[in-house]
Amino acid sequence: MSVTPLTAVPSAQSAPAFRGRIGRDARSGHYAVPRRYRLHLSTACPDGLRIAVTHSLLGLDAACPVTYLPAVPDCPGGGHAALRPLYEASAHHYTGPALAPVLSDDWSGRIVSTHAPDIVRDLACRFGDDRPALYPCGTEAQIEAVERLCAAGIDEAAQRAGRAGAGEAERAAALDSLLDTLGSLNRWLTGRDCFLGEQLTVADVEVWVALVKLDTVHRHHLDATAVHRIVGHSALWAYARRLAAHPAFGAHLDLDGIARRHHAHCRGLEAAGAAVQILDWAAHAADRTGASPQVDKD
Repeated sequence: MSVTPLTAVPSAQSAPAFRGRIGRDARSGHYAVPRRYRLHLSTACPDGLRIAVTHSLLGLDAACPVTYLPAVPDCPGGGHAALRPLYEASAHHYTGPALAPVLSDDWSGRIVSTHAPDIVRDLACRFGDDRPALYPCGTEAQIEAVERLCAAGIDEAAQRAGRAGAGEAERAAALDSLLDTLGSLNRWLTGRDCFLGEQLTVADVEVWVALVKLDTVHRHHLDATAVHRIVGHSALWAYARRLAAHPAFGAHLDLDGIARRHHAHCRGLEAAGAAVQILDWAAHAADRTGASPQVDKD
């Protein structure tokens, strides 16, 4: 079955500061060599969480070490002081914020990429054929459709539905869009353990991170009625709960860090939905079921 019906309009995002790629061989310049590259991540950030889960699913601890950053950035503009030397070495007179995530090259001391989707793809596709196939052949278009859907249909729609100062009609339309997306995902996941086929893929990482953010961030700006309607997608939240119990997912779930990061920069108004927790993420993440690459059934 195709996931074409889940396709959504891509969201507009600011251009990343660096967008190098890891190639297949020495001719590419940045080629895959164990311990040449390093990730710099904050798992309280959705991009950092997405990359960290992918990194763990692939078992890349030895091949590509990770430096974990504080949940709340310590520099103006959302930057991290620890990343400033990398940015300054990589761009002459760089004046922008030193943002995470970063994939750096330890050989040169410079940044390869700050673009999360490219980093995820290169981790999944450039470090050996003996690792799990998170981008199975023939699923690239489907995975990209899921990425767009999560960005526009969950993250952006939920943000608009809870935006302070927005008109009632605007918020209602955004909530309808969010619920339509969740309904599509719920129907697709009914009777399934994984989003595509029998094994976990990047599509599962994308959907799970979007659901984590929906419950831990966006929910705080929605009214209780809206959150109860979101909770009603039982297959979707059972799927999120199963993934939280997988060690590659749950081990990186920094609930306290997410809350502190959200409160540090959020200027929205808290609504009644903040009191209606959808999942007890901490409990499910603590109840881990082992390192199997497949998701256990309920």
